[in-house]
Amino acid sequence: MKEIKKILVTGAVGQIGSELTMALREKYGAENVVATGRKTEPSKELKESGPFHFIDVNTIETVEEMIEKYEIDTIVHMAAILSAVGEKNPTLAWDVNMNGTLNILNLGVKHEMARVVIPSSIAVWGPGTPSIAPQDTALHPTTMYGVTKVAGEILADYYVKKYGLDSRGLRYPGIISSETLPGGGTTDYAVAIYYEAIKNRHYTCFVREDTRLPMMYMPDCLKATIDLMEAPFENLKRHNDYNVGSMSFTVKELADSIKKVMPDFTIDYEPDYRQDIADSWPDGVEDTPAREDWNWNPSFDLDSMTKDMLEKLQARHDKGEL
Repeated sequence: MKEIKKILVTGAVGQIGSELTMALREKYGAENVVATGRKTEPSKELKESGPFHFIDVNTIETVEEMIEKYEIDTIVHMAAILSAVGEKNPTLAWDVNMNGTLNILNLGVKHEMARVVIPSSIAVWGPGTPSIAPQDTALHPTTMYGVTKVAGEILADYYVKKYGLDSRGLRYPGIISSETLPGGGTTDYAVAIYYEAIKNRHYTCFVREDTRLPMMYMPDCLKATIDLMEAPFENLKRHNDYNVGSMSFTVKELADSIKKVMPDFTIDYEPDYRQDIADSWPDGVEDTPAREDWNWNPSFDLDSMTKDMLEKLQARHDKGEL
């Protein structure tokens, strides 16, 4: 297994990419992790802590230029159009998510990458999935984002088998972060509720109170991604589709968790088109292969996450950052 030395992160300005970049810089050295985005301005911290460039993953030359300039041996491909945004422009979602991924895989082969990491999502499942999604089950997504993630998993597995590329991926549940606002996904309510609790003591939710989905706190998301990236190749019995579970809760349970810390918090509900997407996804995931193959083990539950989120957001609010 080749050593990881120089990492390129696409989609580094996004909700997960921005924090993953900082975690990788801390671990591998700031100068060894090159952050890239398409057009969104990066935070001051992201821009000043190490190399940052604007590229377009659909324009293969712009990606290859970064690989050659920085002698990249590992790509973490976070650039994607998410579920809710993708439903407004399915053609764009297909174009960015599929052609971008194909470019990354082809460059991975051409430049003999040590590792390519391409995260997937709970969006790969559809209405027929059991409420607790097994590792192997039918994949019939109802969003273009989900369609591209299924295709991406299969495509990356093909590159492992045909070209011997070390490509890896895990299916992110809804990710909750105190640092970066979400970017147009269906599980955004689970992040927005905390921000609104701090700012207004009230939240109007776009899905029903009984909506239950698998979620994960950002520190566990970063841990899962880096743990999989660093796991010995010979331990991996699969490659690009690991289920990773952490916690599962309804919106009401989330609101109740906030009320334990903030008794005056209130919530009401105005479900919109995102309700149908949420209803098509499972309540939770079964993740034994991840636990067995690379010792996946999350650290946070709902109440410990709520306590940490509210403390961090209150501190940011007091500094005038929210």
